[in-house]
Amino acid sequence: MKRYRCIISGKVQGVWYRKFVTDAARSAGFRGYIRNLPDGSVETVVDTPENELETFKEILKKGSPLSYVKEISCEEIPLDAPFHDFGVIR
Repeated sequence: MKRYRCIISGKVQGVWYRKFVTDAARSAGFRGYIRNLPDGSVETVVDTPENELETFKEILKKGSPLSYVKEISCEEIPLDAPFHDFGVIR
């Protein structure tokens, strides 16, 4: 299991993007969180096997019907206490 931090830019705030990702991530069994950032982008942190990162990124790329994803950048970060669910941080 690894932990990744992804930053998603584009039209991703105010368009139900976080709800879409949260619902899809929960359905797929991912654990972590998603939140808006002050610069208009969205941050998500997810715990996943390395071979499942692309599946998670596909969820991020798809987004909600009103969203537009311009760029996704992910980096591995240290894995500490595990997440128990996937949710929105406000």
